[in-house]
Amino acid sequence: MDTDNVRSLTPKAVVEALDRFIIGQSKAKRAVAIALRNRWRRQMVDESIRDEISPKNIIMIGPTGVGKTEIARRLAKLSGAPFVKIEVSKFTEVGYVGRDVDSVIRDLAEVAHKMVREEMERQVRDDARARAEERVLDLLLNTGEGGRAYTDRPDGAGPQAATRARMKELLQGGKLDEREVEIEVEEEASTGIHIMPGSPMGDQMSEQIGQQLRDFMGKFGRNAQKRKVLVAEAIELLSRQEAGRLVDRENVQKEAVRRCEQIGVVFLDEIDKVCSRENNRGADVSREGVQRDLLPLVEGTTVTTKYGPVKTDHILFVAAGAFHFAKVSDLVPELQGRFPIRVELDSLGADEFVRILREPDNSLLKQYEALLATEGVRVVFDDGAVTAIAKIAASANEMMENIGARRLHTVLERVLEELSFEATQVGAHEVRITEGYVEDRVKDLVEDRDLSRHIL
Repeated sequence: MDTDNVRSLTPKAVVEALDRFIIGQSKAKRAVAIALRNRWRRQMVDESIRDEISPKNIIMIGPTGVGKTEIARRLAKLSGAPFVKIEVSKFTEVGYVGRDVDSVIRDLAEVAHKMVREEMERQVRDDARARAEERVLDLLLNTGEGGRAYTDRPDGAGPQAATRARMKELLQGGKLDEREVEIEVEEEASTGIHIMPGSPMGDQMSEQIGQQLRDFMGKFGRNAQKRKVLVAEAIELLSRQEAGRLVDRENVQKEAVRRCEQIGVVFLDEIDKVCSRENNRGADVSREGVQRDLLPLVEGTTVTTKYGPVKTDHILFVAAGAFHFAKVSDLVPELQGRFPIRVELDSLGADEFVRILREPDNSLLKQYEALLATEGVRVVFDDGAVTAIAKIAASANEMMENIGARRLHTVLERVLEELSFEATQVGAHEVRITEGYVEDRVKDLVEDRDLSRHIL
């Protein structure tokens, strides 16, 4: 994590950054902004007290489509933290004990490892490319001189050095990009070894033994396949290979584990689906089992991953749920106590939908405009059309299940269906989307409630 970058992320700056992508929900934004800042503050305090400061986990309450997931995802992206999103309800499918919840942390470790490896490979990118160019030069000169390879570096004199220097100049200038060379591409063969969780020896022991077997087989399972490719592609492929060799794998693993433990973020979606309910005791056995298995992760435990043991004591957990048929108090008391920050997200109406369509950097209207622009069609939405789309979406949410801003996708697809289908034949021109244009295409659906339930 870039400490200087996080230092600049004051709570106010975080909220302003989130405002670029998420409309409203100021209470939730303030809560996550403070939680992020407290993570940086914890890194700055004296070591004697640092381990005693636990993360202030958050539980967000609100209907689907109001921004719960997006807030957590953008928060992790802002801080450069490893982030995974897990639908908690999937663990009820495994059995009555909700086992294998440790896979949440293993997924986080994978994300962290990929993030760190890519960062370190970027740091050695120039050296890796230089090595790749030398390997390609060897191949080009080898095929150009009757099969005799120039693998020894020239000492700066003689015809070989002059030839190599000239070829290198052409290579770096892109003049040889269309030439074809044969290279060896290393690929890791899948070992197919997987030990199912819940074995008699225990999940952590199973994972440890499984990883040792995979590592052992991996030494013999790396394949080098020869491929004929263009020079430009060869340099890219060989650059990645060389970058992998230049990066210290042990350092990557250590840093990945450190980031998991210190700044990792786990988003537990649909937490309300594992709440116990008084009227349904049969299924509650499975639901409460999931809660009991999640509890050690949130309280703090050690999970064995392929990159080493990961302690979960300081991982930030953000839970979210609609809580239509359950309350936060329906969670087991121990789990409730591990989520001290609770924020309720507001339902979205027509006014918020207008802002969602217009204001965010990646707004839906901008996305559709960009998509149709690839066909030469310039789409312009006037204010009346935006207001009409927002009202239709809000009305559909009131008549049916409230799915929040996701309803806008459905309405817009219906409005632009004909134009999207005919854009290729229409050719380059401007299409203005007006209020009348919108009403013509969804009028029948709005008036026929039974039909709208199926279409909108």
